[in-house]
Amino acid sequence: MSKIAIISDIHGNLTALEAVLKDIEKRGVDQIFCLGDLVGKGPRGSECIELVRKHCHKVIRGNWDVFIQEETDNEILKWFQNHLTEEDFNYLASLPFYIEFELNGKLIRCFHASPRSVFERIAPEYHPKEKCLSLFENSEETESLHSKRTPDIVFYGDIHMTLLRSYETGILCNVGSVGLDLVDATYVIVDGSYGTNSINFVRVPYDREAELRSARELGMVGYEEYYKEIMYDQFMEMKN
Repeated sequence: MSKIAIISDIHGNLTALEAVLKDIEKRGVDQIFCLGDLVGKGPRGSECIELVRKHCHKVIRGNWDVFIQEETDNEILKWFQNHLTEEDFNYLASLPFYIEFELNGKLIRCFHASPRSVFERIAPEYHPKEKCLSLFENSEETESLHSKRTPDIVFYGDIHMTLLRSYETGILCNVGSVGLDLVDATYVIVDGSYGTNSINFVRVPYDREAELRSARELGMVGYEEYYKEIMYDQFMEMKN
């Protein structure tokens, strides 16, 4: 395993996911890891789960994958829930919290939002350095609380914002979003083929109009909100 594609935040956008998987196939990738948020916001969560299960070697849970399982009075969330199968719910409930591996002697840790919670949102554009450095901390959730070794490289999703930062602690990378990046579907390839680890961002164009057309045809509740997110990067906050 030396060349790994890392995807995240698909959010039920099947058109974008299909485009990304097709692009990955061309690049000689050994494995695909997914950092969560398979469902929600977009209309075809069940189909996205099916593709992720087929193509991804490791998958962890995101915040949407957690709270989509909870009872709700929210009509938009209910619509998403009604379009998932019992098998989908069981799969989401089975997802682990983190992925960890070594590549060329470097410890690499992946999680959805922070090492403590899928609901703790941290963005270097808005938070102080100390908060960002906490992304390298060991925790109970990553089963590393009592370890003296911390990750050399951290990959995460959640904020839909590609970034690469170098700190004295290590390298921090947000892989962006497959389903809800403003420009194109975005993912990362980490390549350790030549004895060092390179991190490459990949942007994949996809047919946004086709995705929105599918949402309309399915009678998606919350279509207007999805349209704003797909076309104008105006995110909706969902609450139970």
